[in-house]
Amino acid sequence: MNYDLIVIGGGPAGYVAAIRAAQLGKKVACVEKERAGGTCLNWGCIPTKSLLRNAELYHILAHRAAEFGIKADNVSFDWSKIVGRSRDVSDKNAGGIEFLFKRSKVDYIRGEASLEKAGSVSVKAADGTTQTHTAPKILVATGCLPRPMPGFAFNGKSVISSKEAMVLPEQPKSLIVIGAGAIGVEFAYFYNAFGTKVTVVEMLPNLLPVEDTEVSVALEKSFQKQGVKVFTSHKTVKTESSDKGVRITVEDAKGKTQELEADVCLVAIGVQPLLPGGGLKVALTDRGYIQTNDRYETSVPGVYAAGDIIGPPWLAHVASFEAIQAVNGMFEPGFKPKKVGTFPGCTYCQPQVASVGLTERAAKEKGIPFKVGKFPYAASGKARAIGEIEGFVKLILGEPHGEVLGAHIIGSEATELIAELGLAITMEATIDEIEGTIHAHPTLSEMVHEAASQAHGHAIHI
Repeated sequence: MNYDLIVIGGGPAGYVAAIRAAQLGKKVACVEKERAGGTCLNWGCIPTKSLLRNAELYHILAHRAAEFGIKADNVSFDWSKIVGRSRDVSDKNAGGIEFLFKRSKVDYIRGEASLEKAGSVSVKAADGTTQTHTAPKILVATGCLPRPMPGFAFNGKSVISSKEAMVLPEQPKSLIVIGAGAIGVEFAYFYNAFGTKVTVVEMLPNLLPVEDTEVSVALEKSFQKQGVKVFTSHKTVKTESSDKGVRITVEDAKGKTQELEADVCLVAIGVQPLLPGGGLKVALTDRGYIQTNDRYETSVPGVYAAGDIIGPPWLAHVASFEAIQAVNGMFEPGFKPKKVGTFPGCTYCQPQVASVGLTERAAKEKGIPFKVGKFPYAASGKARAIGEIEGFVKLILGEPHGEVLGAHIIGSEATELIAELGLAITMEATIDEIEGTIHAHPTLSEMVHEAASQAHGHAIHI
């Protein structure tokens, strides 16, 4: 069949691109090998947040109920139902995307796509049959896969990726997590909350290495308080796995080694691109991602790419932004697509971590004059009322005008609070404009206002 646009991949870049093109009146097909929603809805963002919500509730009931005047003795959990709930959430969300396809008149094609030549996509269905579809424009949004550690291949049992970590049939008694990015940290929190003995190994100096150092240090202290063992500045130098578990040898900066053992090892060291099959070759970056120009077009005219497949940052909201920019650029005369600039990063452990813009470290490296505004959760009336006094809001503010260069939050609902500061950066808002905006009381968002005031030296509540 002939289309105006064929999208390969049904994740946050693919399904958004397909629906946006349909809104513009185009005939669109979206090809997905597994199910609509891609990794995000089926094996990433959505099911993990379901699991983390379970962990948060269990932790409060099992360890903090008395603090709220609630008697909750002998609290227990059903592991299969915890996993089952996350799968049900994913299924409902994927079904929602399929409904959106139907409503938008997007042809949803299940199968494995191959790019043999420009303007043509072959799709192999589950029954082995193959059909060829044509379109003058093709968008590749095939995403990424978990990256295995050399010599320590995933086996789905003792050595697992994030995908297996979501659906382990039995809770492991002990778990080693290699890699302390968002994925590693979130699963470390999840399993630890339910009583698994968790050890995190990170070769860089801090958990969440891309975050502001002060935030990373605070998170490490919190994790250690929760019972998670943390080995930062440790590289993995030897790995062994068997039916009984894993043995990992780590080495610190001084060359001292130590052996760690666990039932299971989650390897969370990053991702690798999932390129579409077929004979058509497009130019790649030195890391193997698809290279695109300012309009998201590849080296082959008429073939575009967006989302994780074009490289970092590997975030669903970034992928969706890129997809819309690409499609608008394809079909709207005069539209000039934007490349990703400022974007929020969120980690959904407890305490949550969220950031946007420059870290203090990056501002110093760039030689940008700045000052810091900071406000602790412990000084917030709302935070104390809900029993969440751990964390702080930190603003990086340019000098001499006070524009918001970056924002970093660790604490309850940090991932919700960060949106205001992303908007502030986009609109080039200043400290005076934030301080001049009335924030409702009592809310956690007041801390943003207070952090701005503190940078001026006249915060009321600290």
